[in-house]
Amino acid sequence: MRFRPNARLDPSQVEDVRGSGGGIPGIAVGGGGLGVVGLVIYILFALLSNGSGGGPLGGLDGSTVAQQPPGQVLGSECTTGKDANTREDCRIVGYINSIQSYWSKTLSGYTISKTVFFTGSTESGCGTATTDVGPFYCPVDKKVYIDLGFFDELRTRFGASTGPLAQAYVLAHEYGHHVQDQLGILDRIGNDRTGPNSAGVKSELQADCFAGVWAHHAAQTGYLTAVTPADVRDALSAAAAVGDDRIQAETQGQVNRETWTHGSSKQREHWFTVGYSTGDPNRCDTWKA
Repeated sequence: MRFRPNARLDPSQVEDVRGSGGGIPGIAVGGGGLGVVGLVIYILFALLSNGSGGGPLGGLDGSTVAQQPPGQVLGSECTTGKDANTREDCRIVGYINSIQSYWSKTLSGYTISKTVFFTGSTESGCGTATTDVGPFYCPVDKKVYIDLGFFDELRTRFGASTGPLAQAYVLAHEYGHHVQDQLGILDRIGNDRTGPNSAGVKSELQADCFAGVWAHHAAQTGYLTAVTPADVRDALSAAAAVGDDRIQAETQGQVNRETWTHGSSKQREHWFTVGYSTGDPNRCDTWKA
């Protein structure tokens, strides 16, 4: 899976604050305090759960973004699919464009959600985003947050593939939460946050399914060439790597189903496959499954 060389990228869908020296992690802003941060980290949106963060992650492609005002690097260097095929950060911009192109045409009233690229930490509507949290969607400011070094962490620490569709899966999952937010689905979660049958887990598995739905239609968005079986294996590798059971086994030496927040590796693989094989968002009703 590669980008069509002449595809036009839209870097305006990304806020690039890498190297801007984000603040020291602290209490969330916007009313909600640590409770909101806990909601983001432990319940809904971070791919890496259970507070099992690592140390600071390195920047992408050796970029020294701090030497230029935020956003100018992507705006001048990520303009076409050719750029996406040669630069990793441009590739992520392209994935974001493709994902939102699909949902804009599929979901009536869909609104564009920006992704924030950061290093170290940065402030979000849900509190301080840090590299240890992993990628997440914040429903307060309607943005996705990611330190792009996460992809190296996914490979070196959790043994997942970092092939093209593995990276795209991560973004498509988070935008799946934005779709849920648009549809009012996130309101169902309430305090039912943990456990294999919890609303929190069902929301995560539905986001995996939505990611698969986008992958089914990715080539039709005009940005990408056809998805191959090898690409699908990469995505399934990433989905399995962030299953609660695998993370718990590797970080705690045991599995406690009652503390699950995202679902098992097999569940995550299953629901991505459902989305990819059918291409139908209506088949992603994890709430009834």
